[in-house]
Amino acid sequence: MTLEEIKAWLEENKEEKEVEAYLGELRQPTREDVEGFLDSDEGKKLLQPRLDQNFTKGLNTWKEKNLQKLIDDAVKEANPDETPEQKRIRELEEKIQQTEKESQREKLMNKAVKQASEKGLPTDIVSFFIGEDEESTMNNLGTFEEKYNAAITKAVDEKFKAGGRKVDDGDGANDSAGASFAKSANDSGETPKVDIWN
Repeated sequence: MTLEEIKAWLEENKEEKEVEAYLGELRQPTREDVEGFLDSDEGKKLLQPRLDQNFTKGLNTWKEKNLQKLIDDAVKEANPDETPEQKRIRELEEKIQQTEKESQREKLMNKAVKQASEKGLPTDIVSFFIGEDEESTMNNLGTFEEKYNAAITKAVDEKFKAGGRKVDDGDGANDSAGASFAKSANDSGETPKVDIWN
């Protein structure tokens, strides 16, 4: 069968459903056919990865060409270029602030050293307890005093326990041996006779 004979047969039988469906598959798609396919779920599955790839490529190209300029412009707008006078003023203000901070710290240090001396605390470590203001510095120093005194008391107690000596609270319930001897001598009413020359 030749091509001409096939064309003639298709033309004669074009009314049949099978031939009509076959011819529909062979015809050149129109713009509407393509758009209809691309709007379907199957068309979207085919087209979306290509769209994403092109979008990503376009975005990367835009970033390379424009993003740094936009960043630079935003930084420049937020921090405009300083004139020499503005720079000098800013530097002077920073120096004044630094001097004030140092002066405040020195005042706090002097107060803290005075307070530590009055309380019998070591003054060589006071600088570690300097806070942002006088109140926080004194609070820090008070906390240090509590911990320092507790540590000294604990160390003294441990030293006495190790030496076998018990320290009384001073309530007078447990008199010393000398106090007991003096009390018994006073109670007896007699004066002991001691001859130191014999």
